[in-house]
Amino acid sequence: ALGAAAAAAVSWPPLPALAAGAAPILSWDLGGAAMPTLALNTAGLNSDEAERATRLAFTAGITHIDFHPGIERDGVARAIASSGRSPSTYFLTTKIRAVKDPAVTPAQAAALARKQIEEDLAVLGVPRVDMLMLRDCPDCAVMQVQWAVLEEALAAGKTRAIGTVNYCEKQLDCLLRSAKVKPAVNYYMFHVGMGPDAHGLRSYGEKAGVRTFGYGALGEPGPSPLIMDSPVLGRIGAAHGRSAAEVALRWALQSGVAMSVRPTSDFSLGVSACGEEGGACADGLLERAAAFGWALSKREMAEIDALDAPDGIPALFSSACNPDRIGI
Repeated sequence: ALGAAAAAAVSWPPLPALAAGAAPILSWDLGGAAMPTLALNTAGLNSDEAERATRLAFTAGITHIDFHPGIERDGVARAIASSGRSPSTYFLTTKIRAVKDPAVTPAQAAALARKQIEEDLAVLGVPRVDMLMLRDCPDCAVMQVQWAVLEEALAAGKTRAIGTVNYCEKQLDCLLRSAKVKPAVNYYMFHVGMGPDAHGLRSYGEKAGVRTFGYGALGEPGPSPLIMDSPVLGRIGAAHGRSAAEVALRWALQSGVAMSVRPTSDFSLGVSACGEEGGACADGLLERAAAFGWALSKREMAEIDALDAPDGIPALFSSACNPDRIGI
């Protein structure tokens, strides 16, 4: 397996207790799995960049790594193999590949999910991951049988928690009709301008016991100028010695959601970057790790809560809930 074989010599800097200027990253108890509420999002990174970003995230104090199967996973595998860290010191979140072919039957979809779980564990060189998340599908029956596979993996100790990706209300309803275990989290876009309830999806999920794990604090599929250049965020940030981007992330976290963050603001649809060691990627991760070291006032939170731009559809990349979705 790649994970077991990839422990090539890598010069790791000493791991600090906390990155400079940071405070402890809060965790959620997901039924025995302590999930850090700030994660590195490797979306759009190639294998080498995912490896580098994972190493730099660990150094910055970010131990939750959120990745896709394939090249991102392969880079993460090399990073954890060479780190010398015990699996108990990091939190791995990955996703079941989306079923895009309408000809795939529910039974075939279940088999694909089982095969991927075994493949991912072999490549990562670990006996289990910490979170398996199920991508959405227009076919309710496919989602239900694949969710049953994730429940099997949970019972077998191959994951410590299970969740969903880009599920809107009707998809959560579909899943909950047959689920024996409710999703611990629903992973969807959450940023300034959408409101703290994300157009009702957050409260809808929370009523069923499903927490929000957000992505896109700076906008998607790329950073939004309405966030990065926001006069309101800029003014509030200046009062704290922070940038508009830092305010946007702090607002999301302080609103009570978990967030998965790109290492820098240099990203677009399917593309991200983590260049040379000690450059913008390292600086960006240190900045993000420091998000728990300061706070917005109640008045500042209320002012940001009221912003209505840039708006967005929470399940932005959903194949069933967003007919105008951006293809990925």
